[in-house]
Amino acid sequence: MQTILGANGQIGEELARELNRNFTSSIRIVSRNAKKVNDTDEVFSADLSIREKAIEAVKGSEIAYFTLGLPISSDRWEKQFPLILRNVIDACKINHTKLVFFDNTYMYPQDDRVLTEETVFGPVGRKGTVRRKMAEMLLKEMESGELEAVICRAPEFYGPGKTQSITNTLIFNNIKEHKKLKVPLSVNKKRSLIWTPDASRATALIGNTPDAFGQTWHLPVDGNHPTYKEFIRMASAIYNRDLHYAVIPKLMFKIGSFFNKSVKELLELLPRYEYDNIFDDSKFRKRFPDFQVTSYTQGIKIIKDEQLSGDKINK
Repeated sequence: MQTILGANGQIGEELARELNRNFTSSIRIVSRNAKKVNDTDEVFSADLSIREKAIEAVKGSEIAYFTLGLPISSDRWEKQFPLILRNVIDACKINHTKLVFFDNTYMYPQDDRVLTEETVFGPVGRKGTVRRKMAEMLLKEMESGELEAVICRAPEFYGPGKTQSITNTLIFNNIKEHKKLKVPLSVNKKRSLIWTPDASRATALIGNTPDAFGQTWHLPVDGNHPTYKEFIRMASAIYNRDLHYAVIPKLMFKIGSFFNKSVKELLELLPRYEYDNIFDDSKFRKRFPDFQVTSYTQGIKIIKDEQLSGDKINK
């Protein structure tokens, strides 16, 4: 049995499909309102902030994947994320279950250094501080030898389906709605974006590779690291449209934060858009040389085809 905790978001759903395709049909889907992804899935609805529910959710599992997400709210993150992770860690220790922790890069410094698995944590803002606390909690358990676990870390998403990210919101949603695209702060800084199905496939592979445990892994990205200008140029060619964009300066975000809570929550993430943001996945590529990464052009075409299919269905 392999269990996905927080299974009905984009990463969890893709992970369930990949596990079923290549590793096991014995999958438990856990979330507040759990729904099957594959026909053979077992579902378990649970609030993982309740310790007893976390223990029950993991019971009988060889491997548990932590892919749970929360709305971008610093208050909620501070109150719930460390508590939930503590419960999950305890549940895995009690049930002798291995833990695969799906992580982001918020705990890293937001400057122009190349990010590797060895980069020293230097979070900016409350959400980054929460993610550092969670990562350090897990690393401490791994070092103690009391928990067999692995950290899978991904940069900013882009992708199909339920993918939620700044790039999907400001680029692809606006393409679909024939609006001017929006770019945070600069179009000339290099970006590392991960295709969400690749993130899930790589997480499933690591989770089912015994010697990968006890480590942190950067998940694989297209190694070209385009600027937003180059990314939009690729999209223009694929959509066969001249896609226009506007750069949103920092001042506009600050003004918007007074009127929009969501914009306020984004402020601490903005520094990463002022610099080249290069995510080094060479450790993964060396260990898993046969893993096929989806190129940006392939990914953009898939999103375009999905949007066109959706338009046809809605007509």
